[in-house]
Amino acid sequence: MKVVLAYSGGLDTSVIIRWLKEKFQAEVVAYTTNIGQPDNPENLKEKALQTGASAFYCEDLRDKFVSDYIIPALQADALYQEKYPLATSLSRPLIASGVVATARKEKADTVAHGCTGKGNDQVRFELAFRYLAPELKVMAPVREWEFHSREEEMEYARKHHIPVPTTKKKPYSIDWNLWGISIECGLLEDPWKEPPEDVFQITVSPDRAPRKGESIVVGFEKGVPVSINGRTRSPREIIEKLTEIGGRNAVGRIDLVEDRLVGIKSREVYEAPAAVILHTAHKELERLVMTRELFNFKLFLAPWYAQLIYYGQWFSDLRECLDGFIKESQKYVTGEVKLKLLRGHCLVAGRRSPFSVYEEKLATYSQGDIFDHSAARGFIQLFGLPALLEGQRCRRNRK
Repeated sequence: MKVVLAYSGGLDTSVIIRWLKEKFQAEVVAYTTNIGQPDNPENLKEKALQTGASAFYCEDLRDKFVSDYIIPALQADALYQEKYPLATSLSRPLIASGVVATARKEKADTVAHGCTGKGNDQVRFELAFRYLAPELKVMAPVREWEFHSREEEMEYARKHHIPVPTTKKKPYSIDWNLWGISIECGLLEDPWKEPPEDVFQITVSPDRAPRKGESIVVGFEKGVPVSINGRTRSPREIIEKLTEIGGRNAVGRIDLVEDRLVGIKSREVYEAPAAVILHTAHKELERLVMTRELFNFKLFLAPWYAQLIYYGQWFSDLRECLDGFIKESQKYVTGEVKLKLLRGHCLVAGRRSPFSVYEEKLATYSQGDIFDHSAARGFIQLFGLPALLEGQRCRRNRK
């Protein structure tokens, strides 16, 4: 058996390499990607090979992650259950496609992941594998092995001299990429307990953030972020810069009890400064340039698009069809949004666009008002005709 493992270097995948070799005498190839996490690929390579991997692959997919996954989700206003910007969810189909390509290159017959039996990632990986390579066998050791807790895994790692980043004092599971950080386990499993400061990786506490905050201007072209404070940057550079700016102003902390795909509720803590800032700015610009009907329809569509991502259906025909609509909806989403970042808050302070459908002469209550107030009477008569008929019916039925 030759297995290509989606390898992160965390507790589960570190143990999996040794476990697969022991249980199945499998040859294990470790595959990882650089999508913005701080891990040094050379350190991961050394660790994977020392743990027993026969080969190690690492691809830098940061730009692809931004252009092909993050930007479409941003344009769709995709937030799962109104809060989660889907950082982990978006990365899984990208990683899975790399695992499949590596399996074909290595002539492996099996792919594997380190997801648990009650999490969402198992679905995301395995649906992606089915879409892309249904001929490959899929293994999920965490669903099958004899360990019943992370503490037992840590003991196995200690026994076999496997270095892992998790300790009994800090038993958090942390997933990190350009778009955000997901943090779970440990004390966070009690939804009443406030997250301790040591769980946060990139954001300062609001009470330690600058008292005056910070103002920024984010520019967009057709729904794609293109500048900060008038300076043109690539979308990836913008995400990296806004992560830094938002983090020092305590922006981007999300504490959410969410509904997992498997049917249970889970308390998750996220850090996503760039995602919070860009989603806030992007939606505000859409309010300025979109007609009422288009904006409201996108409000209806966004949760469904987010759910497709969360449920692991990135490669589905439905998602690709929705992308056609979303791309067309962005043709006028060009302009700038001014934001105030203040102790954890991301506040809209201004917006402008050459394609704005806001007309000050129609909106004003001051001199220069061009709205025809006399037209309102006829409008109300026509618009209110159903209300008049309903009211007449109710009065007749009361008699």
